[in-house]
Amino acid sequence: MSFRSERARLTALYTGLLVLAGALLTGVVYVLVEEGMYSSISMAVTTAVPAQRLERLPSAFPSGMPSAAPASPAPASPAPSTGTVVPGEALAITRTLSDAAESAALDRLLTVSVTVFVCYAVLSLALAWWTAGRVLRPIAVITETARRLSGENLHERIALDAPPGELKRLADTFDDMLGRMERLVSAQQRFAANAAHELRTPLAVQRAAAEIGLGGDPSPERVARMRSKLIEVADTSEQIIEGLLLLAASEQGLKERRRVAVDELARQVVAALGDEAAERGVRVTVRTAPLTIDGDPVLLERLLHNLLVNAVRHNVPDGRVDVRIGADIGIEVTNTGPVVPSATVPLLFEPFRRLNERTHAPGEGAGLGLSIVDAVARAHGAEATASANTEEGGLTVRVVFRPAGP
Repeated sequence: MSFRSERARLTALYTGLLVLAGALLTGVVYVLVEEGMYSSISMAVTTAVPAQRLERLPSAFPSGMPSAAPASPAPASPAPSTGTVVPGEALAITRTLSDAAESAALDRLLTVSVTVFVCYAVLSLALAWWTAGRVLRPIAVITETARRLSGENLHERIALDAPPGELKRLADTFDDMLGRMERLVSAQQRFAANAAHELRTPLAVQRAAAEIGLGGDPSPERVARMRSKLIEVADTSEQIIEGLLLLAASEQGLKERRRVAVDELARQVVAALGDEAAERGVRVTVRTAPLTIDGDPVLLERLLHNLLVNAVRHNVPDGRVDVRIGADIGIEVTNTGPVVPSATVPLLFEPFRRLNERTHAPGEGAGLGLSIVDAVARAHGAEATASANTEEGGLTVRVVFRPAGP
């Protein structure tokens, strides 16, 4: 048995404690019995053999009978021989019998105690080994599950069948962690697949424009049209790559923080998008109260920009966008627009997720807007949520920040 294993160490600990307890118990019992045995035996002998019987015994002990000298010095003149035991000799006989009985009883008690103690130590070792195995069995199950898991079987769980306790909570916590990892890996796989699809589409368009649009001897008008198309596709690819880089930067967290007045930043973003909102016939109203947080002004500007761009572009003619900012509500952007199913709302925060299929129309976007909003919010310790509007359609997106330090 190697003491490098936890089971061996627990066995040694349990065995040591049990053997120590057994040794203490045996020693205490032996001392207590030894302390009171002489008086108990003396009283028993005196009660069983009264002094009157001892006085009628002959003075000479039978063969093999132990004798003891009188406790007091011999008298100056010898006592007359009467052939019976005198009281002093009776006391000596009682003491001799008591000492012999005590010695025999203690020897027997010691032999029995040592034998029982050895058997108890062996049984304690076996019991400690079994108990340590029972205690560590859930940990062995957790270890085996963790060793077996990979990207292909993250759906497996420990599902420990045990009464409530520390190990049960550990197994349940491990299962919850596996669930989060499975969702994260699935999201990353979907993100990679969607990103590959989004980047493959512009490349396919560029290849078709080069091979078909510019094939043969194209006219100057056709060349100009293909040139505009290629520039548009390049802009789309650049927008996708920029969004992916910004999303990756947001996922890594903030390297440094500055005091940012979110209300002032929101008014600047609204002013920058005023012309586009006017072209689409969307009315934007802003109601702000002071809101200052510690964060990255570039990322926060992108968060506000994405919220307002989504609200303006995914709207209806003569629609509206309401922007509310304050310390008690954070950032809230409400827009009219098409009806959004409630089950679809959480999916809009995933990369490349859209309410409708992509049509590759100008200004459509890459489908990274709300995913970047969510990543920037988490990087600032905030939470981004959305809810579907039931009356006029559209969405209400909220970003709630923690209060800034002094």
